[in-house]
Amino acid sequence: MIVKTLLAAIVAGLIAGVFMTAAQELRVTPLILHAEEFEGGEQPAAGHEEHSSLNGVSPLEKLLAFVSPITPAYAHEGGHEEESGILFGMSRFSGTLLANLVTGAGFSLLLAGISIMTGHRITLANGALWGACGWLAVHMLPALGLPPELPGFPAADLGERQVWWALTVLLSAAGLYLLALRRELGSKVAGLVLIAAPHAYGAPQPLDISSNVPAVLGAEFAVAALATTLAFWIVLGIVSGFINDRVVKAG
Repeated sequence: MIVKTLLAAIVAGLIAGVFMTAAQELRVTPLILHAEEFEGGEQPAAGHEEHSSLNGVSPLEKLLAFVSPITPAYAHEGGHEEESGILFGMSRFSGTLLANLVTGAGFSLLLAGISIMTGHRITLANGALWGACGWLAVHMLPALGLPPELPGFPAADLGERQVWWALTVLLSAAGLYLLALRRELGSKVAGLVLIAAPHAYGAPQPLDISSNVPAVLGAEFAVAALATTLAFWIVLGIVSGFINDRVVKAG
């Protein structure tokens, strides 16, 4: 049964990855392309150098960065797309699709693993709730300190941001587990403390917040990115629950 559950998770993740790619092409990618029009007008200040240097990172680093909304792999190609592509010489769309498929499968396996370890099965009835919790832990709660960024926006040190984001995801996931799956009052209080802890500490912020990219475009991108990731997680949870229900009946 465990093998069937993990295989079902992979299938659900691939389906959600395809959905995510379509949603990004419809809503997120046009905003990225628009923001890239504002790059290159002036030499970037110290707070901007990090974004410019991302054009030279390896394909593997781009794929890993795609998991985090801090530095989306699809957001930093600009005019280099035709020369080198985004991943292994592929086009922007192909690289985004590949990254979404890998990310979708990975997150789906993660949800399946948590479900198995906690003894709470993902079903069609609760799949949307599982997906919503995943979105809160991975995207929404970290975005309170580090919202999704457009290319050209100022940012603090990449390493510091990734460490803060990873710790926030782990603490948020643990806190949501205590809030949603434990009944003890002490567990729920501890869950709230875990969720609030990284925000009380504070996310790393750039010293220089000036940018050529209009602030309204950045706000629109943050909303679009969070909305598409929410849709991704809801689809992932519902499809996972549907497939799990069928697997259980078949077993």
